[in-house]
Amino acid sequence: MIEHAGEEDGLAAPVWAAFADLMAVLLGVFVLILVCVIGVQLQLSARLDEAVRQRQAEAQQRQALEQALAAPLADGRITLVDGRIGIRGNVLFALNSDQLQPEGRQVLRALAAPLAGYLKAREQVLMVSGFTDDRPVHEGNRRFADNWELSAQRALTVTRTLIEEGVPADSVFAAAFGEHQPVGSNADEEGRARNRRVEIAPVPRPVRTAGAADAD
Repeated sequence: MIEHAGEEDGLAAPVWAAFADLMAVLLGVFVLILVCVIGVQLQLSARLDEAVRQRQAEAQQRQALEQALAAPLADGRITLVDGRIGIRGNVLFALNSDQLQPEGRQVLRALAAPLAGYLKAREQVLMVSGFTDDRPVHEGNRRFADNWELSAQRALTVTRTLIEEGVPADSVFAAAFGEHQPVGSNADEEGRARNRRVEIAPVPRPVRTAGAADAD
């Protein structure tokens, strides 16, 4: 009888040992999965926090820009949508021309000081963008080959005027989009008039590299 009991204990011990090993493995797998899940949650939480901070910063920048431009906005000659200052082309220029009209210079003069003050406290620069409608440049106007050139020259004219009125030259640059990126329909005059415009938008200042600094 005693010999039989010893044999049963000898057989039972490996079973329990194997079960314990299996449970240890399962526990390890569970802990590993839990760690991975927590890590993913922390990453998602960090990304969400960063997105919230970015949106808050953008909202604060738009509010600051709106406050800086309160006077020019009040007279209705400019618009401010999503941080982009819009000026109708007919306020600045005659049709197919890049010569600044007196009213346009007044508008830019009113914008220059508030924009210069706004830029002082921020690592931003102004992008001045020129746009046109989809009508070809008038055949009698030999200065511009197409709408790209017309929009580029208008953006340059506005950029130079802002610099003349006090915006630092290293804080503003010009860009041209021609007839692309319309904000209205080109099928009617009202839409075409909306598309002939210049926009001014603060954008992050480019990071200066060591090579660029050495070149200066």
